[in-house]
Amino acid sequence: MREPRRYKIDLVEHMAECDQNYARIVKLFPDHAEVDHRNLLLCFGEEVVNVRLSVLERSRYTSVILLTQETSSVAPSNSIRIRVYHDAKSAEVIEIQNQRRFEAIYGYPNPKMRQRDEKKQINRFLGEFLGFCLTFGASSDVPYENVLTIR
Repeated sequence: MREPRRYKIDLVEHMAECDQNYARIVKLFPDHAEVDHRNLLLCFGEEVVNVRLSVLERSRYTSVILLTQETSSVAPSNSIRIRVYHDAKSAEVIEIQNQRRFEAIYGYPNPKMRQRDEKKQINRFLGEFLGFCLTFGASSDVPYENVLTIR
């Protein structure tokens, strides 16, 4: 009987994802060093969903940003806490849906039934969500009739 292949983290791929997430956050929230909140509207046809980026902590080299999405008929609520490393220009998920402390690799099965590559998956999800905000989001400071996509 063959032993299952052991999962190995691809550090280069992981860092590339985190670096891209940093670039997406800076594009969505360019003034995060001075401003505490940024509100976005995600447009799903007739329905508009509010997304909020809030700076929870600031220091010289890092910040913690909370991304929250309100519940709607097209999407459940979402809460993601992100650590932003300004010196490394990188950003990674440190908490999602009140779950935190993610290991790079998990044995399987494990008590919380996390996937072997859970950390990779949640950072990829953040990237996809931020990309969605960049494509379909608009600043809430602009009246809805004049909404332009942030790019």
